Amino acid sequence: MPQPSTGFGEELRKRRLEAGLSLTALSGAVHYSKAQLSKVERGLKAPSRDLARLCDAALGAGGALLALLAPKTTDPPVDPAPGHVHEEDWIMQLAPNGPNTFQPVGRREVVGAGVASLMAWRSDSAGPASPATGAGMLEASRSLFTHYRRLGQTVAPGLLLPVLIAHTHTLRELSAHCDSGTRRHLLALGSRYAEYVGWLVQETGDERAALWWTQRAVDLAAAGGDRALAGYALVRRALITLYRDDAEQTVALARRAQSGVLPTRIRGLAAQREAQGHALAGDHRACLHALDRARALFARQDDGADEPVIGTMHLPDPVGMVTGWCLVDLGRPREAGEELDRQLALVGEDAIRTQVRYGVRRALAYASAGEIDHACDLAAPLLDGVEAVSSATVTTDLRRLARALARHANHPSVRRLGPRLGTLSRQSTI
Repeated sequence: MPQPSTGFGEELRKRRLEAGLSLTALSGAVHYSKAQLSKVERGLKAPSRDLARLCDAALGAGGALLALLAPKTTDPPVDPAPGHVHEEDWIMQLAPNGPNTFQPVGRREVVGAGVASLMAWRSDSAGPASPATGAGMLEASRSLFTHYRRLGQTVAPGLLLPVLIAHTHTLRELSAHCDSGTRRHLLALGSRYAEYVGWLVQETGDERAALWWTQRAVDLAAAGGDRALAGYALVRRALITLYRDDAEQTVALARRAQSGVLPTRIRGLAAQREAQGHALAGDHRACLHALDRARALFARQDDGADEPVIGTMHLPDPVGMVTGWCLVDLGRPREAGEELDRQLALVGEDAIRTQVRYGVRRALAYASAGEIDHACDLAAPLLDGVEAVSSATVTTDLRRLARALARHANHPSVRRLGPRLGTLSRQSTI
């Protein structure tokens, strides 16, 4: 829990008085009670990050108030787990009642434990694959990958992970039996599968495993001669620090992924992530500059046309949607709600995961702007989707929404929505 901060309270009071605002006026601007603001100013109550964001924006502090918050206790800096594409065997256990496990182990460990004796067959005992075999696998796997990503919009990650892991393994192993040209394409596609596995694993709430899979994607791509995916791995690592509320690490990682030697799409995605980091820090100007760079880069992207797109494929205007996302963290909830209204109208109805992720943030924006009825009306139809897609990242905003609405516990709309919203937001992984 955040601890009371006399320094924050004193600075808040100083800036409020300099702006010529009474406690009542500031209360109306940030939609927190006058009594709560008074306790924060006197150092009797700790400010939440959401309150600090709103006060910072209302008083034009440019991130100065946010910087006074006690730093969050976080895990050590996020580092990938280096490795090689053929360094281990993969063991997957599938249970009929739902829980499944995946474990990478060294090949000597597999033999020593006798696991291979349960049911084993060797792919390396076959001769070289014909060009037609490699081409057929590529065509089928590309088509399936598109379908898997669409399915990932509507089902829980655990339902897709086994088949995606198995397919990644198939591409990895088949590449060893093909000519160099086909091998390169198989490994490139395998890296996209592995990267998507990493994203779905993050949706389960397992950051360490998500990073492991992201590194496997980098290894597969590098084995096929593509070093650029290592840049995108930095963007993925920055997503983890973003959800830890670590603005400094998020910006630093994203900037490292904007080297001029990387493909323009990766640099555009990195610029978007940098913008989100600046938004966490309350730096409105730097956030907008990063978003402008992202839009310019996306406008001239011309690489990777033969491979599945890196990053989201369900946002018609990714920079516009991320702009709405950032405005929430910049303490500008009304602007955020209006932008997210525009962007969500462009998202297909079948993209449930995307609708839920940004829809919950839109509801949070309107709740933070004091439009409680509207926030509840927006959130209510999303809850079935929240359960269906089972997203640990969505849970983060769902908890923020629950806290924002809890300040209006006696509001009729909140009383109707509260029980189910509270149940979902308390789950560590939905």
